Amino acid sequence: MNPNDLTARRGALRRIAGTLLAPMAGTASAAVLAQPGDRFPSRAVTLWVPWAAGGATDLTMRLLAELAARHLGQKVLIENRGGAGGTLAMPVLQQAAPDGYTIAQLPQPVFRAPWVQKVLWDPIRDTTPIIQVSGVTFGIVVPAGSPFRTLEELFAWAQAHPGEVTVATNGIGTTPHLVMDELFGRRNTAWVHVPFKGVSQQMLAVASGQVMAGVTSNGFGPFVDNGQLRLLATFGEHRTKRWPSAPTLKELGHGIVATSPYGLAGPRGLPKAVVTVLHDAFKAAMYDPQHVAELAKYDQELAYLGPEEYGRSMRETYAAERRAVERMGLAARGS
Repeated sequence: MNPNDLTARRGALRRIAGTLLAPMAGTASAAVLAQPGDRFPSRAVTLWVPWAAGGATDLTMRLLAELAARHLGQKVLIENRGGAGGTLAMPVLQQAAPDGYTIAQLPQPVFRAPWVQKVLWDPIRDTTPIIQVSGVTFGIVVPAGSPFRTLEELFAWAQAHPGEVTVATNGIGTTPHLVMDELFGRRNTAWVHVPFKGVSQQMLAVASGQVMAGVTSNGFGPFVDNGQLRLLATFGEHRTKRWPSAPTLKELGHGIVATSPYGLAGPRGLPKAVVTVLHDAFKAAMYDPQHVAELAKYDQELAYLGPEEYGRSMRETYAAERRAVERMGLAARGS
């Protein structure tokens, strides 16, 4: 065969291949090369949730994973690792390969923990931001039969009975823990902190009277709606649409607003092409009506941020947490 003819044929084949592959580029579920010869995703992705199974965050994450899997063309498996105030997914990310098959939910405590205790990981250095999903509604609840009908009544009783009031939170170092410590501290009043790994167990303990009050996010909703718990206050900027009779800490004069936005991240060094595929799949999933409706069950709304914006927000949150911890005198030595 004439060498010129062979060269022409090769050029034509390359053009045809490029034409065939072009429509695949840019779609949310398009496969990308994680490594030469490897299409992403070519197997299941594991999403680590740093909370116990059965809680509100776990349930919303499971639905989000199911919906994202449809766009990825592969399963998204949930692994729970509750405890340590929601920070136990960080060591997993730190040790995982940056191939996109291991990702995790990042709650607010991961940006606080390094300032209050010694940890071997860094929430900025050891992660690649993918997408911010939502924020949470925190609430202070008491059993339906409790004599406390306002937050001030709870504090007044605590002052009259130092060290006797028991308050359950969703873990040491979480936002509810720090907020309650701040509120009781302002009154120089001792209280008994009862941390729980799972929200469901925590709320059942409050509803049954094992503890006098509970503070958590999202998971209190069904218990308030079915009449097992009474909601005394929420932590948002404004009263919630779902429980408009419950005042906020801000309007009660405490000057505290907390919604703890959360998102998804992968290990450090995740390739941009892989981030794009994950981002596009989870963005489509989070805006799915099923997911929006699931969030609404817990008075949550979407709070979307893309990889760059979420990364910037993470850095700002990390710095803000340091200032808050130092202001409260909780900073670890040497931090």
